[in-house]
Amino acid sequence: MSSQSKLAQLKEMTTVVADTGDFDAIAQYSPEDATTNPSLLLKAAQMPAYRDLVNRVVSKTMAGRLSSNEQIATCMDGLAVSFGEKILEQIPGRVSTEVDARLSFDTAASIAKARQLIALYDQVGVGKERVLIKMASTWEGIRASEQLEKEGINCNLTLLFNFTQAVAAADAGAFLISPFVGRILDWYKASTGLTEYAPSDDPGVQSVTRIYNYYKQCGYNTVVMGASFRNTEEITELAGCDRLTISPDLLQALDSDFGRLERKLDPSHTGDTIHYDLGDESSFRYELNDDPMATEKLSHGIRSFVADQIKLETWLKDLN
Repeated sequence: MSSQSKLAQLKEMTTVVADTGDFDAIAQYSPEDATTNPSLLLKAAQMPAYRDLVNRVVSKTMAGRLSSNEQIATCMDGLAVSFGEKILEQIPGRVSTEVDARLSFDTAASIAKARQLIALYDQVGVGKERVLIKMASTWEGIRASEQLEKEGINCNLTLLFNFTQAVAAADAGAFLISPFVGRILDWYKASTGLTEYAPSDDPGVQSVTRIYNYYKQCGYNTVVMGASFRNTEEITELAGCDRLTISPDLLQALDSDFGRLERKLDPSHTGDTIHYDLGDESSFRYELNDDPMATEKLSHGIRSFVADQIKLETWLKDLN
């Protein structure tokens, strides 16, 4: 046993990020950073505690009912930034705000939307150094991040499921990647019929471990932030990763566990040298296509975020 909870021990070796839009949960667990996405915003916006915030954004955005696509988009951006602004009052670090997932295959539109979000943050006195722009790890999203990083707009490349995406993101100079541990495990459970994996054999854990080791071997500055966890064992197997974004229920479980936590990832112990040559766009697309798990989970993730974006837009229209 330890005198510290596993959450406290984890914070000594990894930057802990809250994966939620719930201000109270963020305040409770004192993370460094926080992440949001359309699914989390949909859930948070419908909570009675945040109805006043939502109503203020809707009233400020438009006069009368939400109608045009432009009004709705403006309202959605305003809501994302308002939640981000409030989250930043609870944390010392950064908040991740996601670009509309319907732009995942449009580099120019993703860049334009990112600039709009940063401009909105600037209007409320939040500097771009406290914001990460989230985009899907498509070829187009990675190219958008490459341009935005040159402008000093840091990016979080999300919906990342395989090694090819990770290498392309680092080569593009992305500030941070979010490999999805739990969704990888979900796919393998569904496709193999094997319902139980030892923590070290968890395919999501193994994916992030390989990416982390490769980044450290190559000297990349891109931050590795494991995401989408299904259980605390996945988290503890990645103790030492640059960052881990964790949902409130798993933060609570870690905070209640006083067992000893062993560091598993260490930049000075990365194992055998990993050799890899990414190649060009066609190579990227082929290798992603050749990975059925990554292909399916990336497309499903984009569809799910779009569906929740549309649900939130519809809900906002019906408010007034």
